[in-house]
Amino acid sequence: MNQINLFIELTRLKRPIGFMLLFWPCLWGLTIVYDFESNLFNYFFFGCLFLLGSILMRSAGCIVNDIVDRNFDKKVERTKNRPIASEKVSLRLAIFYVLILCSIAFLVLINFNKFTVLMALISMPFAFTYPLMKRITYWPQLFLGITFNYGLILAWISIANEISIVPIVFYFGAIFWTLGYDTIYGFQDIKDDEIIGLKSTSIKFKHDPKKFLFISYFVFISSLFLIGILMNFKIFYFLFMIIPVFHLLIFQIKKLNIKLPSSCLIKFKSNNFLGLLVLFNILIGKLT
Repeated sequence: MNQINLFIELTRLKRPIGFMLLFWPCLWGLTIVYDFESNLFNYFFFGCLFLLGSILMRSAGCIVNDIVDRNFDKKVERTKNRPIASEKVSLRLAIFYVLILCSIAFLVLINFNKFTVLMALISMPFAFTYPLMKRITYWPQLFLGITFNYGLILAWISIANEISIVPIVFYFGAIFWTLGYDTIYGFQDIKDDEIIGLKSTSIKFKHDPKKFLFISYFVFISSLFLIGILMNFKIFYFLFMIIPVFHLLIFQIKKLNIKLPSSCLIKFKSNNFLGLLVLFNILIGKLT
């Protein structure tokens, strides 16, 4: 039972915000490409596959991150008690867990068409090199955005079996969404990160964070409007857009206090709700 609890802690399964932020772009891509006049079973089936894949890959990514950051985690108050940093889980066992999780994820992946499988495998280097980026660049959140939103592309091609301008525009905008919310998340550890020499957009833009967040979210919002135009959505889609826009610009940016870790965490977690709002927006556009 102790090992099970350590595994749950290691993979952050008690904190679903991580895999939900990975899952929302998948569901957006699936929803925007799916023909709802056809069999709905396939929509829910593919949705379940992407959810399972998100949980598995996010869990594996957390372990890889903790392996790479184990020496840094010991020096950060928020992370010093993580299973690998505290040596409650051995390095060998952690690597074994990663291999098992990736093997199960591959069994999920092969349920899709060959193009989706190929594109997913191409993304693997990005997924497992992200933890290293905070050592060499102030833009690790950008690499996280490239990785975390890649499921949007995969979801589109899992149905269409081809790529087009629509998922590319959406993917580009979603990268800036991640760039924004992970910058907010990074403000929790900014003092420790500066001491131990790690880099992030939180540190780079700490003197004018709200301007950077506004630019990031503005790009994301613009992509949502452009998607509506490209998909020929009706006026209801654009009217409903006021809710996610208000959430991003007022609740997440205007009310953010970067000096309070609790404020940063609340704003970060609220992006799970934002993911649901965008999904509803797409459904409104598709079904009206």
